[in-house]
Amino acid sequence: MEEPVERQNPAAQENAPIWNILQPKFFLRAFMLYSIIVSATNFLKGGKSKYDKDAIIVRNLLKPLESFDLYVYLDQSSSPITNFDDKIPVWIERSIKFSDWNGGQKGDGVYNHQITLKTPEYLQKNQSIFLHSIIVKSGQTIDPKSTNYYRNKVTYKIKQLNKYMKKYYKRTANLLTGKSEKSDEYLKKADVIKYEVLNYWHPNVSINVVDHQVEYAKEKIPMPFDEVIEFDPLFTFYRPIVYINTFWNLRDEYQPINETVKSINLSLSYYPLSSLMFQLYMSQDMKPSYAVALSDEMEEDDNDYLKRAFLETNPILLAVTAIVSVLHLIFEFLAFKNDIQFWNNKKDLVGMSVRTVLFNIFQSLIVFLYITDNDTNFVVMFSVFFGFLLECWKIPKVLDIEVEKMQKWFFVIPKVRFSDKGSYVESETKTYDDMAFRYLGWILFPLLVGYAIYSVIYVEQKGWYSWVLGVLYGYLLTFGFIMMTPQLFINYKLKSVAHLPWRMLTYKFINTFIDDLFAFVIKMPMMYRLGCFRDDIIFLIYLYQRWAYRVDKSRVNEFGVIGEPELRENEGEEVSESKKEK
Repeated sequence: MEEPVERQNPAAQENAPIWNILQPKFFLRAFMLYSIIVSATNFLKGGKSKYDKDAIIVRNLLKPLESFDLYVYLDQSSSPITNFDDKIPVWIERSIKFSDWNGGQKGDGVYNHQITLKTPEYLQKNQSIFLHSIIVKSGQTIDPKSTNYYRNKVTYKIKQLNKYMKKYYKRTANLLTGKSEKSDEYLKKADVIKYEVLNYWHPNVSINVVDHQVEYAKEKIPMPFDEVIEFDPLFTFYRPIVYINTFWNLRDEYQPINETVKSINLSLSYYPLSSLMFQLYMSQDMKPSYAVALSDEMEEDDNDYLKRAFLETNPILLAVTAIVSVLHLIFEFLAFKNDIQFWNNKKDLVGMSVRTVLFNIFQSLIVFLYITDNDTNFVVMFSVFFGFLLECWKIPKVLDIEVEKMQKWFFVIPKVRFSDKGSYVESETKTYDDMAFRYLGWILFPLLVGYAIYSVIYVEQKGWYSWVLGVLYGYLLTFGFIMMTPQLFINYKLKSVAHLPWRMLTYKFINTFIDDLFAFVIKMPMMYRLGCFRDDIIFLIYLYQRWAYRVDKSRVNEFGVIGEPELRENEGEEVSESKKEK
């Protein structure tokens, strides 16, 4: 059997911060949340809706606790079965009571049925198989040839069970020996195609009948019920809402189907579904229609992160995570806003590590080139590129830029000269900044060389370009947090933190703690979870420095400023008023 589907960009997803993985989908989830709220509101108002006097009110065909029979078939066709003579059902469950939450084998409302089937030949040949779910009132038949058949009272639902997913091929080899651990067949495919579409199977399927008794007029059906409710031709009732549920089937649980797979397992279950849960599921099913406009693929791995969190996380912790997810976005926006305001209003560079700013630009460029080389989707690329442009915007804030029109590269491109600003050169900041980076170079350069040697010897690469990007990206991801330490060193030497953008830093540091929470909610390796706490150490040192180097607003600081302007104005007004009283 072939190995499970290969993710499009495993390196980037395993190493990237978890919020960065989920963030590009925020607008999709925000739209989902909006849909859920609207749907829930419509549901709560559904029983109280007022219709025109002439409106025809229709009710559910099934009344509470009314019995019905469930028939399940498997077929190659996606069209309803009309001839049942040669069809054998895979499951028949009789006398199920509608909206009964205490039925089933264990009294929990759940009916289960498991079977093992010989793999159909057409499924082995990359064709599809469909589940046909049919519901009728007990005592009635589903056979159109029978006199006891009532077409309008048959609820028919069809769902494709197999799933087509892409398996990506990427030729990699050891750059020194030219050898690869991948099979010859894999390498041959990698030379010809980028990916192939394979047929995958998941054994779990749930059939749900929605516990929904709201009365409706034809023209006044709220979302998402307007897409699923089926009326009889005379508008005297609507059929029960049947939902075939595969939402909790995770991507890595699917197994490929080919000629070597002789049998497949199928685990069927039936249970009633509340209207609210149905709306939640429908909001997920509706997502592809608007998500396709933003990405070529739906990034199901990202959705699986969230599904796994729902399955494996304590509900209380999950609720807290949902709240802080919203806070994360707010704080991220505020940090972005205050970062721009700080640098836009910055008049001098005293106390600021210019080298760190330039290094952040280099780091953003490496990340962008790396994700581009790994075929990341457009949404993520745009997000990273926008962050890179923001960092580049700071260049004229920290450096003097001079365009020499008389001197040109290749007689066409004018030369551009960069130099440190006067406020930076004339202060002690440059001395301390150079000193900090010199000390860091003694530590980080050997680590970079060692990591590069390890990577070229033991890690297969697509080529030398990918190796350079991979080394720099992995190195920055592992040791990049150390580049925050030069600012700590400058603070220590100046014995001051007044020059820092504290609002922006505070918002960013709060988000690091939110990332820590995500690290424990989302499934990931333990070592990576521990790695999420690196930035917290830097933050704690910043807090200590803020406490140790408190700003005394009664004295002149290193910038020649006494306290806050607003404070001085208020104090001046109080003094003048006291003099008048005297």
